[in-house]
Amino acid sequence: MTIKPLSDRVLIKMQEAEETTKSGIVLASAAQEKPQIAVVLAVGPGGMVDGKQVDMIVKAGDKVITSKYSGTEVKVDGEEYTIVRQSDILAIVE
Repeated sequence: MTIKPLSDRVLIKMQEAEETTKSGIVLASAAQEKPQIAVVLAVGPGGMVDGKQVDMIVKAGDKVITSKYSGTEVKVDGEEYTIVRQSDILAIVE
């Protein structure tokens, strides 16, 4: 199944949370922070949103940082994805 975002929406896949600290301590799943870095999988066409022209800046393959609890989580074919507005993306990681 293919997911194609509409309007100013972006389909992302969150990267896995760190399971160990830099010093080597293994974290329980409850202690792991929710990841904020994701990979862009698909981008909507942009266009008029709320009476304003929105040009899409991100593209498929970009690594991005998102707002901590933004977007809608969806599960398709056993994989978890998040659909966010482009405005919920804070930065592109280079």
